[in-house]
Amino acid sequence: MEVEQLEKKAIEMRKATWEMIYRAKTGHTGSDLSCTDILVALYYKVLNQSPESFKSANRDRYIQSKGHAVEILLNVLADRGYFPKSDLLTYSQFKSAYIGHPNNHVNGIEMNTGSLGHGLALSVGIAKAAKMDDKDYHTYVLMGDGEQAEGSVWEAAMAADNFNLDNLTAIIDHNGLQITGKTKDVMNSEPLKAKYEAFGWNVVEIDGNDMSQLVAAFDLKPVLHKPTLILADTIKGRGVSFAENKVEWHHKVPTKEQYEEALAVFNQELEDRK
Repeated sequence: MEVEQLEKKAIEMRKATWEMIYRAKTGHTGSDLSCTDILVALYYKVLNQSPESFKSANRDRYIQSKGHAVEILLNVLADRGYFPKSDLLTYSQFKSAYIGHPNNHVNGIEMNTGSLGHGLALSVGIAKAAKMDDKDYHTYVLMGDGEQAEGSVWEAAMAADNFNLDNLTAIIDHNGLQITGKTKDVMNSEPLKAKYEAFGWNVVEIDGNDMSQLVAAFDLKPVLHKPTLILADTIKGRGVSFAENKVEWHHKVPTKEQYEEALAVFNQELEDRK
């Protein structure tokens, strides 16, 4: 897909996620919306992976460490054909595999995640295994900025440099908010760029809601022997004006009026792109 097609797809995925959260009456709405563009760029442009190749030993790996943003991941996977879209009608229902965090009973999901601070360490292990097995697949992992308060993140960051994992790309959804407030007030982890560089990483800082910048960042050739971090500045609740940069939308379900208001905006945006 080209950038304009990816931008349209991101609107479609925000709309589908918005609808699913309203229908299920649960979801991490603001977190889903902030990282939508990142997942669309990965799954429709970047990842060497498909529903048919998901069990292939040479597929690229994707780990969603910020597992609470599972609703957007599920909608992207369904749209890509990893499982029928109709499956998502059971989201968050009794005995459904489609629950509030990623689990590997769902086709397309590598590992169970959501206990924050684990995803980067898992990804370091996967990338190290590729080196040991002489495989050329790439590993991608998405983290939240609030997650950077976990000590295990920094142990993994140190290991990634130590093992020269230039086949590893981490992305931080840097929206500045977490469940209890502004990240800088809860546990300030800044300056993230300087810290990761000090840990030996190649850091690329972009607007994570700008599709052209995302595509360009993912297209960059890896720096030899260095893991890469894409520090993606995003807006929590992106695409829904009354939810943008609002901490209460970290985990909030829209009312009927809010649902219809945002849905009308999504529909108009899609109509304008025809």
